[in-house]
Amino acid sequence: MGEDEEGEEYLFKVVIIGDSAVGKSNLLSRYARNEFNAHSKATIGVEFQTQSMEIDGKEVKAQIWDTAGQERFRAVTSAYYRGAVGALVVYDISRRTTFDSVARWLQELSTHSDTTVARMLVGNKCDLESIRSVSVEEGKALAEEEGLFFMETSALDSTNVKTAFEIVIKEIYDNVSRKVLNSDSYKAELSLNRVSLTSNGTDEAKQNSSRFSCC
Repeated sequence: MGEDEEGEEYLFKVVIIGDSAVGKSNLLSRYARNEFNAHSKATIGVEFQTQSMEIDGKEVKAQIWDTAGQERFRAVTSAYYRGAVGALVVYDISRRTTFDSVARWLQELSTHSDTTVARMLVGNKCDLESIRSVSVEEGKALAEEEGLFFMETSALDSTNVKTAFEIVIKEIYDNVSRKVLNSDSYKAELSLNRVSLTSNGTDEAKQNSSRFSCC
């Protein structure tokens, strides 16, 4: 698609991944509903919220999926990476084991995602400074090494939560906009990644067409 159409809508799928109890669900509820539940239970399977924001005068919607972090659900949630164009990889700054797991989550994201993904490393629970076990410098260093955005957040007191999501959504929009400027090469890239661009009546084709505002 070489030119904008009035009323054009962008729908992007974003996943939140990371070990269990790093605060993924509360990050989403804080961003989507400005709510925090100190006694939230572990997510079973997948939940999602849709949020809208305006970029360059266009309405951009992000469908944000909260994936369960427990090992026993990984086989279930792996299918939900498909079509994701953004990801927040979350660890808990007070639990080093969750930071050590980041490399595995990044590998899983790379294995299951279809195309270029805007990725941010999120050190959550920065309100727990007194029991911090992962330094800001370590988080920044890993993010730089892996080519990720980086931010520390607190779902409890709202620190940087909105900013983190909006940076990822804006980066997705910028990625897609750059590619749409040269739609032939964009189609070739998507085809290379086995994403159907032809209208064959499948839900996946419809979703791809909607998400990338392509074809």
